[in-house]
Amino acid sequence: MPRRCTGTKIVLLIALLGASSCVPEGPPTGDGAPAPARSTASVVRASTEPAGKVFSDDFERAELGAAWNALSPKWKIVSGRLCARGARNQGVWLKQPLPINAVVEFDAIAETDVGDLKAEIWGDGKSGATQSSYVNATSYLTILGGWKNSKHVLARLDEHGDDRLEMDVEAEGDDERARPVAPGQVYRFKVERSDGRTVRWSVNGSEYFEFADPEPLVGSGHEHMGFNNWDAPVCFDNVRITSL
Repeated sequence: MPRRCTGTKIVLLIALLGASSCVPEGPPTGDGAPAPARSTASVVRASTEPAGKVFSDDFERAELGAAWNALSPKWKIVSGRLCARGARNQGVWLKQPLPINAVVEFDAIAETDVGDLKAEIWGDGKSGATQSSYVNATSYLTILGGWKNSKHVLARLDEHGDDRLEMDVEAEGDDERARPVAPGQVYRFKVERSDGRTVRWSVNGSEYFEFADPEPLVGSGHEHMGFNNWDAPVCFDNVRITSL
């Protein structure tokens, strides 16, 4: 139990030590449980990552440049957008590390009704698929209109994993989030993490999924974002990363 201090003791301790072995009692929790410890992620963010913009790219140039690591020659800048078709899960990674707690935003555009808009957040910055199915990712994967525009998915490490969050696409229905990806439409992705463990994914201002990860992808091997592609023609643009 915290030690109580009274008048004379408080004055003496402040005068001699400027601090104290005297700890005031805090308010009750209501259920008797100890207050939760601050997450490691929050401590790291507070001490080393000032809030604010970390990176942005509008791809208004001819060549991809040194800021990005493309695993396939299929990734090219076309008319001010980063585009690919047939990359077979060999993505393109941003070399600059992500903060543990950040907001990652970008535009995603499908050029056909196949959809399949895919990004990777908090991955290793160098790996792609080593087999036909992407079961060995290093990141969280956001997939809008995947599997021939039949599912929207937020996955962890394995896009086919049993723990993935998914929504079946419905052409008709009350939930606009479940609509298939429309060719040519700009979808503004927003992926954020503010507590070191909970990943939230929104598209055009509507939240699709929230995943509270009991074993969050942080630290070495989970510090980069990138885009990915299987076969459908897709483009990305207007990347903005903000530290929280």
